[in-house]
Amino acid sequence: MRRREFLGVLGGAAATWPLVARAQQSAMPMVGFAISGSPGTMRLALAGFEDGLKEAGYIAGQNVTVEYRFAEGQFDRFPGFISEFIQRKAFVIVTTSTAGALAAKKATSTIPIVFSTGDDPVKLGIVPSLNRPGGNLTGVYQFASGLEGKRLGLLHEMVPHASTLGVLLHPNFGSFQTQLRDVQEAAARLGVKLIATRANAESEFDAAFSTITQQKAAAILVGASPFFNIRRQQLVVLAARHGLPAIYEWREFVEAGGLMSYGTRLADAYRQAGAYAGRVVKGDKPADLPVVQATKFEFVINLSTAKALGIEVPPPLSARADEIIE
Repeated sequence: MRRREFLGVLGGAAATWPLVARAQQSAMPMVGFAISGSPGTMRLALAGFEDGLKEAGYIAGQNVTVEYRFAEGQFDRFPGFISEFIQRKAFVIVTTSTAGALAAKKATSTIPIVFSTGDDPVKLGIVPSLNRPGGNLTGVYQFASGLEGKRLGLLHEMVPHASTLGVLLHPNFGSFQTQLRDVQEAAARLGVKLIATRANAESEFDAAFSTITQQKAAAILVGASPFFNIRRQQLVVLAARHGLPAIYEWREFVEAGGLMSYGTRLADAYRQAGAYAGRVVKGDKPADLPVVQATKFEFVINLSTAKALGIEVPPPLSARADEIIE
């Protein structure tokens, strides 16, 4: 399948998945990919996955079949996806998020698993060691949810005179407690009051932003979560409506009009997951593939959004940005 055709399918409804007709599957090894996001918000990331497969010599529809399942932020869907892949005798299962990795590990100890998670896979018990994962799992550690303290510090630098900052977290996300502790500790170091709000559903967004505004928070940190990433456009609009400078995990938020982001590149993580999936299909064992740790972090600022909010970006902060979007 050519790249243009691949991306065109990604833009369609989730009902169009799997990508490849079942008539083609019997002759090729099948890769089952359980994804925490939705098709429309994951185009670039899934293109990165396709690039990774190509690095290993595989092209979907030509010499490997790729089946996609999208949880759309509903983590309880993962066990069902994994069970289906097992029944259909997937050669390798690829999964994103902590929930996906844990569901896959619980379901099978024989089918190879490649995970991508923002949480520490050793602390979570997904693998015993990053360098020697052992067993049937390996993957990518993105550090996504371990950067909340750093993000809060950058947000405070953007609004240095703020005495109160807000944070929006997703309680059903596996790293919620760690995220909450990190931002509380960071707020204490910065000497600011923290207004912590939570949302498990879109219907709770308005109330969370209203609470933060009513408590006179000068800015908001939107915590790392696939649930929030899927709904990034809605969150960016709400931040603008309430006049709140905001920081997010992925550059995609900034490209959608958010003020700034700090984190790894999602497409890079998916590319590595694709490369590992290809290597497993080729014959490598997950136990022999060290968990890849993200080493590239990017800080992105949207200058147009800053101007709309009436914010003058501090020169030291601007100088440290990896990219400034005009």
